[in-house]
Amino acid sequence: MFFAMPAVAMNFSVAPDHPSLPGHFPGHPVVPGVVVLERVLAEIERVHGPLGPLRLPQVKFVQPLLPDERADIEIAGQAPRWKFRVLRGETLIASGEVAL
Repeated sequence: MFFAMPAVAMNFSVAPDHPSLPGHFPGHPVVPGVVVLERVLAEIERVHGPLGPLRLPQVKFVQPLLPDERADIEIAGQAPRWKFRVLRGETLIASGEVAL
């Protein structure tokens, strides 16, 4: 794992019929970054409870995620700050920080 401390890990995929895909991008759908972040935040809330207002001081998207591709989320940290990575196999898709 990427993090020195134990990390929460889960995986997800976005179905090809997700409502965000037809316009992002027509003919060559790519999962929008906001959908990826939604999954990251949902996992943090699943483990740590409701977050309330938060900031994303750093987020970097480095590779696209396509519909039906499996991605793994790694999360480390405790309130008020978490670090995350989203990977497709060994390939980094996104990384960043979430802060209360």
